[in-house]
Amino acid sequence: MTPFESVTLEVPDPTAVEAFHKALGLGPYVNVRASDAPTTGFRGFALSLVVSQPGNVDALIGAALDAGATTLKPATKGFWGYGGVVRAPDGTICKIATSKKKDTGPASRHVDQVALLLGVADVKASKRFYVERGLTVAKSFGGKYVEFDTPSSAVTLALYPRRALAKDTGLSQEGTGSHRIVFGGDAGPFTDPDGFVWEAASA
Repeated sequence: MTPFESVTLEVPDPTAVEAFHKALGLGPYVNVRASDAPTTGFRGFALSLVVSQPGNVDALIGAALDAGATTLKPATKGFWGYGGVVRAPDGTICKIATSKKKDTGPASRHVDQVALLLGVADVKASKRFYVERGLTVAKSFGGKYVEFDTPSSAVTLALYPRRALAKDTGLSQEGTGSHRIVFGGDAGPFTDPDGFVWEAASA
């Protein structure tokens, strides 16, 4: 059983978004399809791009801005490392970060890991919901963070409190309408407690 296999963003202009994804190397991780479903404000999720050094953060943020992204949080140093947040042309939030504070080689746009952070109202309740549908927990920190084991997907799936995720990305947590994101896997079809839609893998 492969409960989680794919992530599909629903976007008004797939061609433009595919060009943006190519600039960031996101093609192998995220699919796109056309949708004009109404949505406003924070859509409840963010893509986290983990890289190996600060120079790679700067290189990817530069590529994102050149491809039409806007800055939500400029890249800065923190106690956890170095990173920044941009909003893609279709509105998807991308957090680009590293745990390292110094470069150890030439900068590149290589992405080591892509994680999908779902902002949920109740992390513990959503964790139970997903475990009941076949997902296996890889890491769990009470009501603050849950990461699932996703061997059939290039993307790591994680749960984060909605308010905390919005704050982390520089936005208000308010938002209405479609999340404009769909998940595929044997766990579907269903809609989770926060309105995220899952389809059967064969859909």
